[in-house]
Amino acid sequence: MIGKLKGVIDSYGEDYVIVDVHGVGYQVHCSVRTLQSLPAQGEAATLAIETHVREDMIRLFGFASDLEREWFRLLQTVQGVGAKVALAVLGTLKPSELANAIALRDKAAIARTPGVGAKVAERIVTELKDKTPAFSDLDPAVVRLSAEVDENRAPQPMRDAISALVNLGYGQPQAAAAIAAASREAGEGADTAKLIRFGLKELAK
Repeated sequence: MIGKLKGVIDSYGEDYVIVDVHGVGYQVHCSVRTLQSLPAQGEAATLAIETHVREDMIRLFGFASDLEREWFRLLQTVQGVGAKVALAVLGTLKPSELANAIALRDKAAIARTPGVGAKVAERIVTELKDKTPAFSDLDPAVVRLSAEVDENRAPQPMRDAISALVNLGYGQPQAAAAIAAASREAGEGADTAKLIRFGLKELAK
């Protein structure tokens, strides 16, 4: 199995690149983001590779980093997500953005991917939520509150405060993050009005 290719960029296709390794041209399928990060024709490049072997073909998928390849594998554990959809998601969101979106249950961010509807975005968030905390750079308290809000387990004042910020035009993940920070500053048992006030301060930082 091929795990890495180091060679020279021979040419580009719509969703792939040909990498010349000692005179052998390997066709490697990549996300839009990875293709855009690669150098010009004739220049050296290194790609992390995932090899898919079927009876009738061998297909190589290339990534700018091992982390991106790990996300490619993770995404395909979700029902209804194949290689094409996984690449599309990685073309829309950086690995860190994807980790944060899943941690915050931000289905809308994932649904921005061409060809990914609300149902698939919902499955990605639901099926990967327990597998991705290690990849996220978010405050665990924010992640926990987002989960509680998503599952209607958050205290009523916090839910009301988040709802108020959403009504002011902030996104749900952004509002949840602000109220999570506000609840620490405002203290336990703070009412909705106080949480909103502190939340708006957080958003203004």
